[in-house]
Amino acid sequence: MGNLIANEYQGFEQIKHADEVGNEYWFARELAPVLEYLEWRNFSKVIDRAMLACKNSGFDIDDQFVEFNKLIEHGKGGKRHVIDYKLSRYACYLIVQNGDPRKEIIAIGQTYFAIQTRRQEVADYFNQLDENNKRLVIRGDIKQWNQMLAEAAHNAGVITNEEFAHFQNAGYMGLYGGETVQDIHHRKRLAPKQKILDYMNSQELIANLFRISLAEEKLRIEKIHSADAATETHNRVGQEIRQTIVRVGGVLPENQPTPEKSIEEIQKEQLKKLKSQKTLMLDE
Repeated sequence: MGNLIANEYQGFEQIKHADEVGNEYWFARELAPVLEYLEWRNFSKVIDRAMLACKNSGFDIDDQFVEFNKLIEHGKGGKRHVIDYKLSRYACYLIVQNGDPRKEIIAIGQTYFAIQTRRQEVADYFNQLDENNKRLVIRGDIKQWNQMLAEAAHNAGVITNEEFAHFQNAGYMGLYGGETVQDIHHRKRLAPKQKILDYMNSQELIANLFRISLAEEKLRIEKIHSADAATETHNRVGQEIRQTIVRVGGVLPENQPTPEKSIEEIQKEQLKKLKSQKTLMLDE
């Protein structure tokens, strides 16, 4: 969630558009030069092959390749109508799959649109999950990113337990408007051994995942080399995310409801259910 787009993909990112509901699309006339096709007639042949592949894969061509006319400048101040296409992510993927394999940018495009397609598949799958399963998925991601953040912090000079506790609190204080880990723990009315991350809903977890991943990225990329600077960076990242939530009209993390069930309880229920299903299959 905080990774930078690789430099070689910037050409595709810069021409990406999004509609009012966030669906991404590209224009064929803008994609052609990025893929180093200088003549439209050559690129249109690639589009034709991509359309055929689209049909053979069972998708509706008109949904993926939306044809329209546009007015472009031509010659000395003249204008003319030309054909263009509004391309879905999948359409772009098919185009690069059918492009000139000798072009290095085609191979880069294949990777880029494969990654984008996979990201959307994951997002679609995630959105279909119920709240408890969303919490499980995000909590698992946070565990991995927290390990990466701890390593980045250590490399930046956060060494002692006291320094690390101060570093962790700084991130939470930035995101939670000054609340420390202990403050959050107390507000949620948790027992001493209960972890605050296990008693967050999916939206609160997402905010913290963003904090953790972005802080890890900044420590690593900016090559920070002191405990104080790392702590300040973590706090600043938390503040920036908090400001973003305010700006878009979202619910601040301290105002999110605390779930009744912990992540540990949900995991136990899921494992019990899974075991019972396996037993039934064996009995059959």
